Amino acid sequence: MRKKTLSAAVLCAATVLSVAGLSATPAVAAGPAPKPKADFNGDGYADLAVGVPGATVGGKAKAGYVNVVWGGKKGLGGHGSTTVSQGAAGVPGTVEKDDGFGTAVSTGDMNGDGRTDIVVGTPGEDNSAGASAGTLTVLWGAKSGIKGGFTAANGAYAGNQIGGLVTTGDYDGDGDRDIALSTRNDERAAMETRPGPFKAGSPATLQRVDSWHFSGPRAVTSGDFDADGRDDLAVTYGGTEIAGTAVYGTKSGAWKAAWRAGDTATALATGDFDGDGTADLALGEVRPNPEAEEGDEGFCAERLGGAIATVYGKSGTTLGGAVSCTTQDTDRVDGNAEADDNFGAALAVGDLDREDGDELIAGASAESVGIDKDAGAYWILESTGTGKELYGSGLNQTSPGVPGTSEAGDRFGAAIAVDDYNGDTYPDSAVAAPGENASSGGVWYGTPKDRPSPQVSVTPAKLGLAGARAYGAVLGQ
Repeated sequence: MRKKTLSAAVLCAATVLSVAGLSATPAVAAGPAPKPKADFNGDGYADLAVGVPGATVGGKAKAGYVNVVWGGKKGLGGHGSTTVSQGAAGVPGTVEKDDGFGTAVSTGDMNGDGRTDIVVGTPGEDNSAGASAGTLTVLWGAKSGIKGGFTAANGAYAGNQIGGLVTTGDYDGDGDRDIALSTRNDERAAMETRPGPFKAGSPATLQRVDSWHFSGPRAVTSGDFDADGRDDLAVTYGGTEIAGTAVYGTKSGAWKAAWRAGDTATALATGDFDGDGTADLALGEVRPNPEAEEGDEGFCAERLGGAIATVYGKSGTTLGGAVSCTTQDTDRVDGNAEADDNFGAALAVGDLDREDGDELIAGASAESVGIDKDAGAYWILESTGTGKELYGSGLNQTSPGVPGTSEAGDRFGAAIAVDDYNGDTYPDSAVAAPGENASSGGVWYGTPKDRPSPQVSVTPAKLGLAGARAYGAVLGQ
């Protein structure tokens, strides 16, 4: 990853610390410490759920499991981990070849007991309805760790493939957490919801949000974009005949699109990037609808190597603010845009410095580092105000304090999560390199507030995991 020279003015303006060259100026006092987003055992430290759908379990290839890396004072990697498969006590299902348990992972307190639970999508699950009908499982958080699970929904026919994408939120405003999930049906794909509560006897009926012919959802995220107290669902979709991005809500009582754009993307993330109190939406590796009229360049006219469109919120609207576009050729962004970098193909959000709004952490797993193709990198980006381009610094495995060595095929930055894993009240980053160590994989845990303190690599070998493949490619958020 080549570096542009950063001016003194940029360095003085920076509020995110980075070993890649940005320094911080003491500015505003830090805001309130955020609560952990994912605390499965209720000890006050955030934990990380890693889906490993390609893992071999009991000799069954690609049966899959979820590995929970426990947080604590030492952060990730210092407190061990727990592996949960369909062969674990109390977890529904049976370990079978090609199930892909852990293909999608999302987190939330699904039963209201104060501990975070894990929602797991297994689209390759076979059941009595047919092959690859799919299943949706909730793994219960407990003081002792993960304690059993609950079948939230099963696919209704062969090829239904439910749960390839999952996210959670309270979409109907009844106080129960709900699950949004992808499904398939011959030439169609859809987003549906499985409303809470999640307990024995609760109806597992799915509710349709939207569906697409010869197209389907690519990424989803939840957020309250219209500030009505209910979570909304953002979906980006694409295929041979239709593509776009939409935000759906239930303010009218039924699912309805409150905002649409012709652009599609690879990743979505929501946060308040300009600090104005409204939810914004980031579209990673954004591109226009292939059926758009000639001359319609969509949100980003320049997209070489990948672009991030930031759609800002505006009070009283759903994403009614300005739109900015950020690439590696944007001023004050490290690197240079090159074909097929996939800049923004992975996104996560956190207020890393607890000042002036959220930061966007963006991965580019196909970024070349020197002569090493697909070595990968990630960036910490922030906004200077509504409608403004993001700016920030990039890191890879050649950066000071980042363990390991950039190698071809590592795909560092392929998945990203953010939470306070060491309990210091500042969010930390967890950045995956699923191609590391001959595709065994790994996750790099860092403390952006304290840079240039060294990061720590968490790998299957260090955790004593068997059968892992592409560890880190799926991170729960």
